Amino acid sequence: MAQNSSSVRPPESAVGGAVPGNTLGTESDADQWRAIESGAAGTTSAGGFNANVLIQNPVLTAGANAGTIGRTVSSGMRWLEVRNGPLQKYGSYGLGAIIVVLVLFFAIRGRVRIEHGAAGRTIERFKLIERIGHWLTAVSFVLLGLTGLWLLYGKTILIPYIGHEAYASIAYVGKHIHHYFGFAFMVGLVLIFVMWVRHNIPNMIDVKWAAKGGGVLVKGVHPPAEKFNGGQKVIFWATILGGVSLSLSGLALMFPGELPAMFAKTFALINMLGFSLPTELSPVQELQLSQLWHSIVALIMIVIIIAHIYIGTIGMEGAFDAMGTGDVDVNWAKEHHSLWVEEVERKQARKMPAE
Repeated sequence: MAQNSSSVRPPESAVGGAVPGNTLGTESDADQWRAIESGAAGTTSAGGFNANVLIQNPVLTAGANAGTIGRTVSSGMRWLEVRNGPLQKYGSYGLGAIIVVLVLFFAIRGRVRIEHGAAGRTIERFKLIERIGHWLTAVSFVLLGLTGLWLLYGKTILIPYIGHEAYASIAYVGKHIHHYFGFAFMVGLVLIFVMWVRHNIPNMIDVKWAAKGGGVLVKGVHPPAEKFNGGQKVIFWATILGGVSLSLSGLALMFPGELPAMFAKTFALINMLGFSLPTELSPVQELQLSQLWHSIVALIMIVIIIAHIYIGTIGMEGAFDAMGTGDVDVNWAKEHHSLWVEEVERKQARKMPAE
């Protein structure tokens, strides 16, 4: 006699899981999908970082536009909205602004010339090891900046013009360049820090230098400066602090899950000031915050370095020689780094044998 399927019941000891006989059991598909959508981790034979989580935990977001206000999305989608929205927009504003400012400055001020003309005599400004440290840091940063901008803006701006295949091929090569030259950048940072930190301690000389516009805003004004002037000290510390931050966040992205969580601990410290930032972050959320922070710091540094490249090349006569040959014209040195020239001359005088 056939048994009606409606009379089939699981044993009283059953508390969950699949039930033999193709019956529904005590856990429905809807329950499973709700757990997945809430960010619950399951089990899988697949390897890899965070492979057991299919969908990140949901967040209530204010959104990037009116259509997303109050919408519940995964934190991964929120990260994507920020990356492709405000990050790209304000980053492009910053890059565009510095270019416009420099073009206007050049049009109004022109190239900063050696006021008294070249003396025809030179003075050693940077030794070979100093130039190696500078160019190692500079070249690697330029490559990192170009490949990083390609990855950040490429999908939005370039794919419509060059197509997916061309973009993917260049992005693949760019990714490896970004990874390998990241280590060269770190080595360069260590070199320039060790060699130049003692020359880059801010003091009142730098305040007076800045008050006079650094000697570039007004012709004929040459405030005293040491080996590095106030502007160069700002660039030095921006490079060191920004470079360390880029290095740490970059390593976190290159080796996901292998480094200590940085943002949860940082947020906990910030919360001591009265803020309420989240401190329970999943490994993927740590990665996403690292990527956003990495991009923000990189964009700020690119803006600063563009200005540095300008003043060191077309913006100032004789400036490139300092990192080109290592020797600069004496008149250039006296106009822009008079205190340093006096120090060098005193040292040379002490080395001369007494007559």
